[in-house]
Amino acid sequence: MKIALFPGDGIGPEIMEQARRVLAKLDLPGLVVFEGDVGGIAYKRHGHPLPQETLDMAKAADGVLFGAVGDPACDNLERHLRPEQAILGLRSHLGLFANLRPATMFAGLEDMSALKPEVAREIDVLIVRELNGDVYFGEKGMRTTKSGEREGYDIMSYAESEVRRIAQTAFRAARGRKGRLCSVDKANVLETSQLWRDVIVDVSADYPDVALSHMYVDNAAMQLVRNPGQFDVIVTGNLFGDILSDQASMCVGSIGLLASAALGERQTDYGTFGMYEPIHGSAPDIAGQGKANPMAMILSLAMLLRHSLGREADALRVEKAVAQALEDGVLGADLGGTAGTAEIGNAVLEQL
Repeated sequence: MKIALFPGDGIGPEIMEQARRVLAKLDLPGLVVFEGDVGGIAYKRHGHPLPQETLDMAKAADGVLFGAVGDPACDNLERHLRPEQAILGLRSHLGLFANLRPATMFAGLEDMSALKPEVAREIDVLIVRELNGDVYFGEKGMRTTKSGEREGYDIMSYAESEVRRIAQTAFRAARGRKGRLCSVDKANVLETSQLWRDVIVDVSADYPDVALSHMYVDNAAMQLVRNPGQFDVIVTGNLFGDILSDQASMCVGSIGLLASAALGERQTDYGTFGMYEPIHGSAPDIAGQGKANPMAMILSLAMLLRHSLGREADALRVEKAVAQALEDGVLGADLGGTAGTAEIGNAVLEQL
């Protein structure tokens, strides 16, 4: 088994170190670990945020664990040289089209949510977001109208094959959970969404064991606040998924607890190739101070173990260790506690 670790910038190296300690504790037989530079540190060392040698490491691995990128010192670089291009480049080169973002309310942290505790307690949702299409990747530009005004435009589009493959990913995910899938669109006003809904319904015939429902995106946003416990798996497009996944993450109280996976079609000897990362950024304001919460990074490792290495038992061990550490009151500053990065890592290791 081969894993590539890309710590990146800001707090990335600090939280990656705790994930590395968890890997060592698991003592997986035959594991080979690569480590490469991405983001601002890669630009400073190699002249590009995604050097070829880093990309080669990713392609040779069964899964990639990604820290964070972003460096204020690089803000004035040309766009193609900025740290964030490392994420986009990896997604593109590695064919990663499905973003999985689980949001679960950990026991004892209900008061951290902006929602009422009795509502927050029910949150256990997986959002499956399409990553390679939609308005972000459609034709875009600036033009002048007949009246001489400037007009910006961005074209939203999806091909049937793009919808079909994300639908299959979502149905498989729902099959492994509670067997419920809610497809979110805006089919009442958007032709793109009508195609989306038609294809989702078509694919559903292959998954008779999964209960399919549909919801317009504005209602879905409201329901995530009103009654989030009704959702098991949500599948949606790039734009809607971008918004809803961030909304769901804050419903559980802190982005310092939330992991994500970006999966493609490539299969390894053990599972599906993917890149795994916490949903938070590089947090340069606290970098190097030992204050960052590494739990999202450790939970991202658990997702890698599950999806790319086929080690479900080890993934569950890691997730239970994180949950128990939280229940024991080992909380970082993002959760109102005083525990530092290494202290949180130690607590997870003790539970393991």
